[in-house]
Amino acid sequence: MPNSSALQRLVLLAIVFAAFVVVGEAQQQEPAEPTGPEVPETSESVLTDTNNSQPDGREVFRSGINFVRVDVTVTDEDGNHVSDLQASDFEVYEDGELQSIESFELIEITAISEPGAEPPRRVSTRDDIVREAARSDVRLIVIFFDYYHVRFGNGKQAALQVAEFIQNNLLPTDLVAVMYPLTPVTDLYFTRNHEMIQEQVNNWHGRKYEYIPENRFEAEYSYYPTEVVELIRNQVTFSALHGLMIHLGGIRDSRKSVLLVSEGYTNYLPPQLRAFSAEDGPNSRTNPLVGDPFAGESSFEQTTQIFADAQILHDLQRIFSMANRFNTSIYPLDPRGLAVGEYDLSQRSIAGGTNSRMLRTTQDTLRRIAEETDGRAIVNQNNFEVGLQQMLYDASAYYLLGYDSLQAPTDGEFHEIDVRVRREGVRVRSRRGYWAVTELDVERALAGPANEPPKAINTALSALAEPRRGYLVRTWIGTSRGDDGRTRVTFVWEPTRGQSTRPGDDPARVLLTAMGDTGGAFFRGRIPERDGASGRGLARGAGASDPLMSSATFDVDPGTLKLSIAVEAAGGNVLDRDRQELEIPDFTSPDLVLSTPAFLRARNNLQWRQLVEDWDAVPTPSREFRRTERLLLRFDAYAPGTVVPDVSAYLLNRVGDRMFPLIVQPSENGHPYQVDIQPAALASGDYVVELTVRTSADELTRLVAFRLTS
Repeated sequence: MPNSSALQRLVLLAIVFAAFVVVGEAQQQEPAEPTGPEVPETSESVLTDTNNSQPDGREVFRSGINFVRVDVTVTDEDGNHVSDLQASDFEVYEDGELQSIESFELIEITAISEPGAEPPRRVSTRDDIVREAARSDVRLIVIFFDYYHVRFGNGKQAALQVAEFIQNNLLPTDLVAVMYPLTPVTDLYFTRNHEMIQEQVNNWHGRKYEYIPENRFEAEYSYYPTEVVELIRNQVTFSALHGLMIHLGGIRDSRKSVLLVSEGYTNYLPPQLRAFSAEDGPNSRTNPLVGDPFAGESSFEQTTQIFADAQILHDLQRIFSMANRFNTSIYPLDPRGLAVGEYDLSQRSIAGGTNSRMLRTTQDTLRRIAEETDGRAIVNQNNFEVGLQQMLYDASAYYLLGYDSLQAPTDGEFHEIDVRVRREGVRVRSRRGYWAVTELDVERALAGPANEPPKAINTALSALAEPRRGYLVRTWIGTSRGDDGRTRVTFVWEPTRGQSTRPGDDPARVLLTAMGDTGGAFFRGRIPERDGASGRGLARGAGASDPLMSSATFDVDPGTLKLSIAVEAAGGNVLDRDRQELEIPDFTSPDLVLSTPAFLRARNNLQWRQLVEDWDAVPTPSREFRRTERLLLRFDAYAPGTVVPDVSAYLLNRVGDRMFPLIVQPSENGHPYQVDIQPAALASGDYVVELTVRTSADELTRLVAFRLTS
C-alpha cells in the first residue's frame, strides 16, 4: 500500500497527464482566443453586435477589456418564462456596486422559425461552429458521459432515455456534441446530425469499479491500488471538464449547457473495495476485509471519509470557477435514478451506514455542481424527462445583459454578480459572477495576433508532406559516425500505400545506388535482395510486423552523396524512379554534431519492451503515427574529445510553443540517446520535438516533426 507522499505523486502524475490529454492539445489547431466576457479585446478593436441595442434602441458598439455579459432567466411563480421585461426593469450589481446596463437582448428559441430566418447550415470546421453558435436561435449542448463514474447497467438505462429525448425534443438548429473523460477538446465534434448523437449515446457503457485497461493510459496505472486508481479517475474527469469549460468559452459568450451523466464523486473508497492491485479487482483475496460488512464503520474510517469529502469539493471548485467564467451551466444527471444506496448487490458486504453515507455524498456533489453553475440536478428521479426538458427550457428563454464594469478589475479574482428585477412575484436566476482578467492577460491581448510560427518550425513541419503523387515508397536516410573517419548512412524504405490497382505492381524491392561526388560507388544493390545478399552494405527487413520495410547501411566519405532509387515490383519491372543529392556531414570535425534522429514505433507493450533494448532495430520512415502507439526517438550527439554534452528535449506544438519537457535516456555503453514519446496523452495533430545539445563552448538545436492520427 503506498504511503501518502506516494499517493500524492501518483495523483499529480495523473493530473499532469490528463491536462495534456485535454488542454495541451487545444494548442494544436490554433483556436481563437476565448471570446467570453472576461477575455480582453485589443484597444484598437471595435466589435459590432447588431442584436445588442441600448434601451433607447440605438445600436451599440462594444470594445475594451471591461465589458461583461450575463444571461438571466426570469420566471413567474408557476415557472413560466417572463418575456415582457425591458432593460429598465433590471439592476445589475458587481461586488455590491450598481452597474449601468449597456446592452440588452431577449433570447427566445422556439420550434417555429422566424419569417426570413436563415436556415441551419451544416457544420464541419471550427469556424462553422463559431459562426453558427453566434446565432441567437442556436442552443449549444455538450453531453458528457463520465464512464469512469457510471456503472455499466446504469449507463445503458440512462442511454435509453437520453437517446429518446434527443430524438423527440431537439431542434434542427441545435448544436450538440458528446464527450468522454479522455476526449481531447479539439476532437469535440459539434453537429446537427442528431441521429449520429443518438447512436453515440446508445453505445454508452459505464466502467465504474471496473479496472481492466482499455487504452495505454489506463494500462500505465492498472497495477496501482484501487483507491489510487479512483483518485486518478477523478482527476482525469475533472481535468476534462475544466478543459471543456475553457473550450466552450472560446466558441461563444452566451449560455452553454453541459449534460453531465455521472453517479457523483468521492475521494473515499470503502475498505471492502480496496485491493493492492486494481488488476486483481475489488474482491481481491489480498484484501482480508472483503467479507467484513462493518470494516468501514469504525470512527477512523468515518473520519477519513469526512476529510475525503472536503477534498472533493475543493477539487470541484476549479470546475465551478471555469463554468462561471465562461457562462456554462452544468446539468448533472444521476443514472442511478431513485436509489437507496451507493453499492449494488455485488457489493452487499458493505454495511448500510457506509452505503447510505456514500450515496448521500455522491448525490450532494451533483447537486453542488448544478447549484454553483446555474444548472439543475437531475437526481433521485427514475424519469429524466422533466429535468432534460428544464435544461432545454433554460437555454431557450433568457435575457442577455451587458455592462462595462466600473471597477475594471485586472486582479484575476472572482467578482460577484447580483441581478435584480423591478417586478414583484418573479424569480431570477443568473451566473454568480466572473473571474477577472489579469494584467498579463491584458498585455497579451494588446500585443495583437500571435506571430507566425518560426521558419525553423515550418521547415520541420514540411517533412510531414506526403511523397509526390505516384511515388510508391517512403524513405528515410540517416547519418551517424562510421568507422575510420567516414560517415555511416542508413537507408530505410517502406510502401506508402496498400495494394496496387494492378496485380503484381506492388513495391517489392528498391534498387539503390549511392555515388560520391568523385564518381565512386559506395553502395549498389537491391533492398532486400532475392538471395539475401546486400550488395556492398547490409540490408534487412524490419521483422514480421513490417515485412516490406527494409534497410541498408554503408559508410561513405563526407561531402555530396548522389542517390539513385528505383522501385521494383516482384517480377522485376521498375515502377518508379527518383534521384536525390545529400550533403553528408563530417562527424570527425571539432564541432558539436548530431546524428539524424530516428523514430521507432511499438504497437503494443510487448513490442515496446523488445524495442527499448534492441539497438539494431530499424527506424520507420513514416512520420505519421497513431495515438495508441508508443514512440522512441533515437540519436547520437558527438562533442570534441571526451566532452559529454548536456542533452534536453521538449515537445512543441505546431506554432513552436513549448508544451512540456521530454525525458531523455542518457547515452550509455556506446548506445544512442533515447526520447520516450507517449502519444496517448496527446491530441491528434502535428508536433515538433526540439532536441538541444550543449557544451560549455557550443550549443546545437535540431527540430523533428511528427503527426498523430486518432
